[in-house]
Amino acid sequence: MRQLLNTLYVSTEGAWLRLEGETLIVKIEDEKRLQVPLHHLGAVVCIGQVGMSPALMARNAEDGRSTVWLSRSGHFQARVEGPAGGNILLRQAQYRAADDPQTPLELARAFIAAKLRNSRHNLLRSARDSKDTNDSDVLKRCAEQLAINLRNLEHAGNLDTVRGLEGDAARLYFAQINTMLKPALRQGFNFNGRNRRPPRDPINALLSFLYALLLTDCRSALESVGLDPQLGFLHAVRPGRPALALDLLEEFRAPLADRLALTLINRRQISNKDFNFNEGGSVLLNADGRRTVLTAYQERKQETLTHPLLEQTVEIGLLPLLQARLLARHLRGDTEAYIPYLQK
Repeated sequence: MRQLLNTLYVSTEGAWLRLEGETLIVKIEDEKRLQVPLHHLGAVVCIGQVGMSPALMARNAEDGRSTVWLSRSGHFQARVEGPAGGNILLRQAQYRAADDPQTPLELARAFIAAKLRNSRHNLLRSARDSKDTNDSDVLKRCAEQLAINLRNLEHAGNLDTVRGLEGDAARLYFAQINTMLKPALRQGFNFNGRNRRPPRDPINALLSFLYALLLTDCRSALESVGLDPQLGFLHAVRPGRPALALDLLEEFRAPLADRLALTLINRRQISNKDFNFNEGGSVLLNADGRRTVLTAYQERKQETLTHPLLEQTVEIGLLPLLQARLLARHLRGDTEAYIPYLQK
């Protein structure tokens, strides 16, 4: 439970990964740059033009180690895995729950309640840290507006209402991203709302990249406990869409991705030089930017906290796995309700 299997992120263009005995080797321009024992790895994520030998792909699949390819912007491209595992009885329970008239609504409310509460936590934390009284007041008012959405969520009678409350809360929350930045940094990181595919400003590029990394971790967590990441309760089911992973992601956007993005900017660990501003208006992290973000993301996952429900000290990187296990227990009927992750 306490051991955190590391994820290896490879983002250097032209890198080649191969198997050498019980070790993963990373070569760049025919020079060995890294070697990692396979038993230290739980997943391998390749970002951009990164290649891998068939032998290593086969070994990863055999060991149950996921191999994922993301675009340079962090968009999911492909995943290689071995034979489907997991408990078929659990998946049957998941499919029955998806067809039940009430269960999807209850779970959707839980996922979005966590998202709204964790977003409020970000706003109130920034309000406490702000040295500007006006900024602090604006953030507190936004937090109160999200509290109203939270109360209304309890009475949401269908999925459309849940999604509507989430959309309204997201609009209010993202409108205050600039206010959560230090005043001296706002001009260089001006944020005018969420956009993607492609991102059109540095903050959107940073958020999209972090969300993609976190989505990969959520999908791996669900698969590790035997759940089908394609069959969700909040997000609509579409071919190739990891709907349940997107459901689980909602709990962690604010505490793991948004907060990390704000910290990187406010501490000047990342700046405009870490982005490529392309013709047509798209903005993407460059190689140095991706390296900085990946390092910070991995360090963040190694930090510990006390899980509010389990009341145990756990690595932050284990949170998606713990929540996936709690969701599995609920779907099996071991618990009456699913308790999402609520940041303290």
